[in-house]
Amino acid sequence: MEALMRVTDVVKRLKETRLNALRPPTEFFDFHRISRPEDVNQAVSRISYNTRYFSANYMFIIALLGVYALLTSPLLLFSLAFLTGGFAAINKFAPDPVQVGDHVITQKSLYTALFVIGIPLLWLSSPFMTFFWLVGASSCLILGHACLIEPGIESEYSTIQDAV
Repeated sequence: MEALMRVTDVVKRLKETRLNALRPPTEFFDFHRISRPEDVNQAVSRISYNTRYFSANYMFIIALLGVYALLTSPLLLFSLAFLTGGFAAINKFAPDPVQVGDHVITQKSLYTALFVIGIPLLWLSSPFMTFFWLVGASSCLILGHACLIEPGIESEYSTIQDAV
């Protein structure tokens, strides 16, 4: 119950801080502001401004890509569910040693069995490939968007506001 309260507090804090910073889709996908940067300096300044301005939208894109990566890799989803479910089940149902016939099954032996089965299963599901796909896909999308979208008129006043 305490963990559930902590999770709801974290979600509430996330909702208050990050989700309020989401820019509307009409502003995020404004095709009238798409243009090719003239040089590298302009591209770098656009990337710098747009990654700060659209940071919540970019985090949302990374989260969507992460969910997509998990849903399209059923073995990875199963192995993660197996490991987390195994940890939860061992902690909840087997805190004390249990005697089965002549053998005593301890929490340590259950964790060992979980690792012996779960770690090779996780290795076969290629989590590193999924992670690097997520890094590559999100960086291409984010850097491409941030480079091509012209900053709005409010970007001109941000330097004045920072100076004051």
